[in-house]
Amino acid sequence: MPGRTADAHDGDPNPKPAHAPTTSTPSPSLLPPQPAPSALQSHVLFWDRDADNIITPTDVYTGFRSLGFSVPFSLGSLLIPLFFSYPTRLAHSWIPDPLFRIHISSIHKAKHGSDTGIYDNDGRFRPLLFEELFAKFDGSGVGGLSYEELGMLLAKDRCAADPAGWSFAFMEWWTTWLLLQKEGRVWKEDLRQCYDGSLFWRIREERAGPKGWTQGYGWKDFFKGLGYGGTWKEWKVGKGDR
Repeated sequence: MPGRTADAHDGDPNPKPAHAPTTSTPSPSLLPPQPAPSALQSHVLFWDRDADNIITPTDVYTGFRSLGFSVPFSLGSLLIPLFFSYPTRLAHSWIPDPLFRIHISSIHKAKHGSDTGIYDNDGRFRPLLFEELFAKFDGSGVGGLSYEELGMLLAKDRCAADPAGWSFAFMEWWTTWLLLQKEGRVWKEDLRQCYDGSLFWRIREERAGPKGWTQGYGWKDFFKGLGYGGTWKEWKVGKGDR
């Protein structure tokens, strides 16, 4: 147009709105970068249904149901906020939360004893310890842990005079087995995705598909095992099975 001066958007097919920085609201490029969530925070984000950085007991129940767990098991999962709400609350107040909410920003404070140590005290993932776990306990070298090998892992991690830690570790690995086992083992890549939380989104997506989630262990598998004259403890997996 005659008399029109060129501006910064001339020639730009997708112009973006300009930002008007002030001392209280600086340019986006000058804002401090937001820290990425730790692996432990990512592990629990699936249960933050409304993305408010808080996990309520209702979130816990709904999350387990969306992963395919039964109503009784999902009700039992309400022990999680009962035991772990207060440790995460301590980063904000000494007063317990009457609603038993879990604060994701301080989830590392809920880390318990007698665990694998794969999460450090800040909730970060330790890849070398993860690799060491399989080097020590995957006796057959197939890339997965059997029920017996998980039992040996639990026994190795037990600290003296720590019954609470023993119990929490057992419940976590039991839940992992019920959710993940395939051909009698918990496989390495599935377990890695469990640690960073991506597994739970994958399960929800597959459950919505035509085939559903084809892994895990339930009553159907238990009776099927008995029908073959044994239990899950006697399933054998060869190197070519996966």
